[in-house]
Amino acid sequence: MIVGVSLKMYFGLRQAHDWCRAVAELAAHRPELADGRTVLFVAPSHVAIPGAAEAFAGTPVRIAAQDVAAAERGAYTGEVSAAELAEAGVRVVEIGHAERRARFGETDEIVAAKVTVAARHGITPLICVGADPEAELRAALSGNPPGPVWVAYEPLAYIGAPKPAPTHEITPVTRRLREVLAEYTADGAVLYGGSAGPGLFGELGDSVDGLFLGRFAHDPANLIKVLDEGAHR
Repeated sequence: MIVGVSLKMYFGLRQAHDWCRAVAELAAHRPELADGRTVLFVAPSHVAIPGAAEAFAGTPVRIAAQDVAAAERGAYTGEVSAAELAEAGVRVVEIGHAERRARFGETDEIVAAKVTVAARHGITPLICVGADPEAELRAALSGNPPGPVWVAYEPLAYIGAPKPAPTHEITPVTRRLREVLAEYTADGAVLYGGSAGPGLFGELGDSVDGLFLGRFAHDPANLIKVLDEGAHR
């Protein structure tokens, strides 16, 4: 099982670091994290990554980033390169979220470039798809990136919604995404996002490999509920 949390831009720096320390303390007592049955990754803002890496040092929690530059290096003001993220200890990066497509004009071509450059530096791309999941995934993988690839299916209508999408709407899509992903890599995983929370993983069964959590998990106690569910599935 894979569980991820994005802090987006809800927390200030001190609050983000406090949250990471609280989760690190909880994670230290989770045998399913220690033995690898469950993988937990956390995506703070870029500026909070060094503090998060310090908080999670010595734990199995993986540091993620919420974005990465499409270019390797150069005069790209405000961007953060995959090489720099890897040097900071980032192991997973969220790419192509619907918010970035809608608000910042990210195209399939940009997403594909980001996926390729992240993989080149040993960072697992977490490709977010939602509007046209299969087409978006195939476009993102057009560069045939090396290494593992994760996919987060987040139907647009359920991002930030009170409840996740109905199970009968999720499972056909995630199963198809798993088939498509298998065409490109033998080391893939499909997660569901979009107002995910406790109870959902059990309902989805083997149609997903995990959950990508948002604001629900900003309370560490809620994150523990999801980990408990995965541990006892």
